[in-house]
Amino acid sequence: MIGGMHTIFYSKDAEALRLFFRNVLKFPFVDAGHGWLIFAAPPSELAVHPTEGNGYAEVFLMTVNLDKTIAELRERGVEFSEPATQRWGRVSRFKLPDGQNMGLYEPSHPLAIRMRAARSAGKRQTAQKKKAGVRKAAKVRRKS
Repeated sequence: MIGGMHTIFYSKDAEALRLFFRNVLKFPFVDAGHGWLIFAAPPSELAVHPTEGNGYAEVFLMTVNLDKTIAELRERGVEFSEPATQRWGRVSRFKLPDGQNMGLYEPSHPLAIRMRAARSAGKRQTAQKKKAGVRKAAKVRRKS
């Protein structure tokens, strides 16, 4: 039935925001024509939270290592708030080129999605190191 979700940022400086998503966050994109870029976003989740006031929406990017991601993006000129620990994960905010804020967090809650290779790459490396250790141990035993 539903095959995807399209998120829209309305901005007074849309070109700066497009450049940020393309050059700083390095999101893959297509040009829909006349420089109108549409970005491939990472896998996403959607949560609904109660509020006392008017409803609103927020966009948070997710990472498996908040400190590492903040360090990498700071090298690209992104300014972050100090990370804070919440019951659902560690979170920071950063300013987009048009002045809007965006959240970045490392979730500690169960995920509805499978996050990108960052998490599985660590598992792959561990598995490769274990295999290499087994091969090395086998060689040592053969020489003895």
